[in-house]
Amino acid sequence: MNSSLFRDFPNLALSSQRELVREKIKQARQTLTDVLAKTDLNYESVIRPLNDVMEELQEEFTVLSHLNSVKNSEETQANYTEILPEVTEFYTELSQNEELYRAYSTIYEKEKKSLDRPKAKVLEDAILQFKLGGVGLPTKEKDRIQEIHLRLSDLQNQFSQNLLDATNSFELKIESEEDVKELPESDKALYRNEDGTYTFTLQFPSYSAYMTYGTNRSKREELYKAYVTRAPQNGKVLEEILSLRDESAKILGYQNFAESSLATKVADSPTQVLSFLEKIGQMAKPVAQKEFTQLQDFAKGLGISDLQAYDSSYVSEKLKKSLYDFDEEETRPYFEKNTVVKGAFSFIEKLLGLKFEKASAPIWDPKTEVFHVKNGNDIVARLYLDLEARKDKQGGAWMNHWETRNKIADKIILPSAFVVCNFPPSKEGAPSLLKHSDVVTFFHEMGHALHHLCAKIDEPPVSGINGVEWDAVEFPSQFLENFAYEPEVLSFFAYHHETGKPMPTELAQKLKDTKNFLAGMGVVRQLEFGIFDIRIHLQKHSESEVQNILDQVRNEVSVMIPPGYNRFQNGFGHIFSGGYAAGYYSYKWAELLAADAFFAFRSKGIFDEALAFKYRTEVLEKGGSENAMVLFKKFLGRDPEPDALLKLYDLVA
Repeated sequence: MNSSLFRDFPNLALSSQRELVREKIKQARQTLTDVLAKTDLNYESVIRPLNDVMEELQEEFTVLSHLNSVKNSEETQANYTEILPEVTEFYTELSQNEELYRAYSTIYEKEKKSLDRPKAKVLEDAILQFKLGGVGLPTKEKDRIQEIHLRLSDLQNQFSQNLLDATNSFELKIESEEDVKELPESDKALYRNEDGTYTFTLQFPSYSAYMTYGTNRSKREELYKAYVTRAPQNGKVLEEILSLRDESAKILGYQNFAESSLATKVADSPTQVLSFLEKIGQMAKPVAQKEFTQLQDFAKGLGISDLQAYDSSYVSEKLKKSLYDFDEEETRPYFEKNTVVKGAFSFIEKLLGLKFEKASAPIWDPKTEVFHVKNGNDIVARLYLDLEARKDKQGGAWMNHWETRNKIADKIILPSAFVVCNFPPSKEGAPSLLKHSDVVTFFHEMGHALHHLCAKIDEPPVSGINGVEWDAVEFPSQFLENFAYEPEVLSFFAYHHETGKPMPTELAQKLKDTKNFLAGMGVVRQLEFGIFDIRIHLQKHSESEVQNILDQVRNEVSVMIPPGYNRFQNGFGHIFSGGYAAGYYSYKWAELLAADAFFAFRSKGIFDEALAFKYRTEVLEKGGSENAMVLFKKFLGRDPEPDALLKLYDLVA
């Protein structure tokens, strides 16, 4: 297929892009009027034209939202903030359109026996979304739902922007060489100033470097305190978010927001989710407690009698070195960013048969790269990589899709996606050398990207990651990241950036052996987030009540209780500015599927062609066109094995 089927990333003034979004909203309204005027309502005459124009709107809006995330400025903020309410209002109106709801319902009842599974899923998902949007409610309540959606979109944007601004506003200056003496030379080169001093920030590569290797304990606490007290104004923002979510859920007839959130997920109820998380906690906490006691005892030998959260990374790194004769810094010269990317692509090619070919296309930052994804000689997708940290980029890592596979007349529209990370920035004389955790992150986001880019479904609402239940959407990402520990996979990219020599076998094996170092503590930390997320969404809560719930959850499942000033919730963007509200548990829920799939591959040999074919055709290519559990069973021919998750972390024999 031809690369001309892709859009190029627009090089327009942001105000022009904003007006394009407005024009697409106008076109969508006109299309809606036109299709509802038809006398013969059917999938081709109503659903397909609407899906096409909605896809065009999503693409134009994604440009603005993406730039606001990766090239944030006063201009991007202004344009995104101006258009966001208009987009939200349009989608809310659409979800409450009684006539359109009746049209979807009529078409579904009339054609459900003849429709293929993807088209039926499009209609089923849409009918559910109409109900969640407030269709059928009295006008007053529908209007209130719309007001809530508009206000929530504004609040979630505020939450995200407050966090980014706070992250960028703090700097820790260090003048003493003694305070950085344990830092790797690669990190020193990145954070050393021209006058010989050092500057550390709250951007994660910088923050993590000092928290892991910073010698000065008081400086570690200063940096930690700045990180966990960011954006205090978000306390009131999240209070209003919770109140509005609760009100919206109750208007729709649900007992609470958690219940309404689960309506579109695989899990049945908040009770089921909490039971799932608490069961894992019962198994993991004793292991985590032993690990923490070991960490405390080791810390005493370092002169730290009262181990605190701001010591954990520093002490953990030293304990790992002591137990395994392993220093993560030894691995970093073997994980130069460009070599990792190239090698990861080679691994994916051998695993799934896909090739990645460097392409030339407009980009938003000089360090962004573009690749065409090829199946044989055919180009099937386009991938953008934006991997290095910078001040105008939001923290964290994510995959965002831009174009979704579609078919308009006889023309196939191919999918495209962005993978965004915040790896150490390269500069003259200092390449971007990754920690192994960064490598795992890249594999994770590539798993998401493949789920979207391998699509073979021509109905955008259920193609790629669209339509995938939220508690299953992490399955392909967590599946792929598990391979990043295997020596056989490391051999694709773990080469010394100066000598070109492969990572020694002994070092690669140590890396795998340390995979589950302090795994129990890691598991209970994730459970803390997931249980907290569900519990705060069982009713509305004040800022102080949210803190009390978090404290209670920590007392139940955590082994390292952070200082009283810790306000983790004010930076919990996943649930307050992302899509994980009452859904953070999905990381663990989907991890069960991922672990089971990974062990299936490992038992047959990583590159088992038959298994890879089933994974690609039944999971990646089908996207959201069928229920995720149905697709999993088609892939492995059985239900997932519950013990796979515990086996992944060595929590069972």
